[in-house]
Amino acid sequence: MHIESSPRFDKHYRKLPKRLKELAKEKEAIFRINPFHPSLETHKLHGKDKNAWGFSVDRKYRIKFSFLGNNRVLFLDIGLHDIYR
Repeated sequence: MHIESSPRFDKHYRKLPKRLKELAKEKEAIFRINPFHPSLETHKLHGKDKNAWGFSVDRKYRIKFSFLGNNRVLFLDIGLHDIYR
């Protein structure tokens, strides 16, 4: 799977503590193999984000993303649950 990242994702990722960056990389590795692995808690978003999905990095942090087709994904944002607002 080819993963691209938006400038917003990159900006917010750079600001994360080292521990969360490492955990996000671990979750990304799982995501590449199976985007619907139970440990990711992948879920479809609603409302203004109805074309996006999210998965859990830990109990507080999420990655918001979109499937682009042709085995490509765009990571839109990373952060606390309020990235869905």
